[in-house]
Amino acid sequence: MDSKLDRWNRLKEICHKCGACGLAARRKSVVFGEGVLESRVMFVGEGPGEQEDLQGRPFVGPAGQLLDRMLAAIDLSRESSAMICNIVKCRPPGNRTPTMEEGEKCLPYLRAQVDIVRPGIIVCLGATAVRHIIGPAERITRVRGQWLERKGYWIIATYHPAALLRDPSRKAEAWSDMQSVRAKLEELGIRHGDASMV
Repeated sequence: MDSKLDRWNRLKEICHKCGACGLAARRKSVVFGEGVLESRVMFVGEGPGEQEDLQGRPFVGPAGQLLDRMLAAIDLSRESSAMICNIVKCRPPGNRTPTMEEGEKCLPYLRAQVDIVRPGIIVCLGATAVRHIIGPAERITRVRGQWLERKGYWIIATYHPAALLRDPSRKAEAWSDMQSVRAKLEELGIRHGDASMV
């Protein structure tokens, strides 16, 4: 039976060859995702921005630096205990919001990533993740901070770090959501050991 790492690398290779939507034509990189394959919590954002496209890594610009601080505040990190992915793996032109069609074309990759990692908790970062994971009619302002159990996964939404940079008044709500994630990890008895980052 293939290991998680084998499955992850095979899926990554397939994703790097993807041309299912128009975003592939302009990308510099496929930003597949990074973190720990044994992680019990996966954070899902919208899509790569300019820095992510250049470096091939998710959340490396100012929003990524804020996300790293948010993770550290609840004793998580992409290096040791969290997985970070996006709805779309290629940068939309001008950092625009991905269309529903672009998101739908890319969603099988995210579903396969979830199937490999098997996190206990999925955190939707922002409106795009909410629409594709929780439901197309849902709004971040309506569902943020609420737990939903679906197919054995606990799902919660909070604001995207980029939105917090634009509107710092929402940081208190986001902090409450992150504390809720930590409490859920404790409730589920999830402990983090040393693990390698992919």
